[in-house]
Amino acid sequence: MLYIGSHVGFKKDSQLLGSVREALSYGANTFMFYTGAPQNTNRYPILDSLTLEAMNLMKENGIDYSKVVVHAPYIINLANDKDPDKFIFSVRFLQEELERCELLGIKSLVLHPGSHVGLGLDTAISNIAKGLNMILGTHDVKILLETMAGKGTEVGSSLEEIKRIIDLVDDKSHIGVCLDTCHLNDAGYDVKTFDSFLDRFDSLIGIDKIGCIHINDSKNTLGAHKDRHENFGFGTIGFDTLVSVVYNERLSQVPKILETPYVDREYPPYKYEIEMIKNKTFDTQLIEKIKEQI
Repeated sequence: MLYIGSHVGFKKDSQLLGSVREALSYGANTFMFYTGAPQNTNRYPILDSLTLEAMNLMKENGIDYSKVVVHAPYIINLANDKDPDKFIFSVRFLQEELERCELLGIKSLVLHPGSHVGLGLDTAISNIAKGLNMILGTHDVKILLETMAGKGTEVGSSLEEIKRIIDLVDDKSHIGVCLDTCHLNDAGYDVKTFDSFLDRFDSLIGIDKIGCIHINDSKNTLGAHKDRHENFGFGTIGFDTLVSVVYNERLSQVPKILETPYVDREYPPYKYEIEMIKNKTFDTQLIEKIKEQI
């Protein structure tokens, strides 16, 4: 079974129902969203009536709700306890996000591990695990640590760093990993040898811990540590490699989510990229065709 979708919006007036409608308009059978703006703490109450309508719409269209994912806001940084108040803020805000996930019936939340901002890797990993241990198990939501590109002082650009965090987590039933193909490339992992990467992942962490994959091409060369996404097949990773990741049989039950750039920063490419993925055929004129239909 192919579970393919993209990032979608979550707006005040339509909430999860609007998210489902947007995903269906792209031909998707899964999706990912923020429960509010990723850059701030502004949140509005979850309306059960809209959630129920959304659940019914998903059921009517064959969307497996267990494959839908929420992304935590960027402003959460468990790695940094230089200012204790900011660390507690991150813990509390993440706790609130888990509560919102539970109200929405979402079982998986993707989280950037954080940045150590000069504190050092060892301290950062300890802080992340400490924050997670204060939260995990309080709600039936699994936190998926995202693999990062290694930009600046980001934590989680190597499997060893991810493993070190997980090893320190008490409740391992509620912790997992979200792979990001752009981030893997930029961190120095060659996605063209993806099965070898999975072998290594399995030996270090366990392939069963992979709960989501962000399917993004990269503007950057291998190991650039820059984190600049490119449209599917138009970057340095390439179409055939990304398709092979999407259809990898070892990850057939894992949702694949597109976070590729909007065309001209305004028009989502997801409908067309999903069509290419389903057809397994690269359209070199994709961007031009999207512009023509605008």
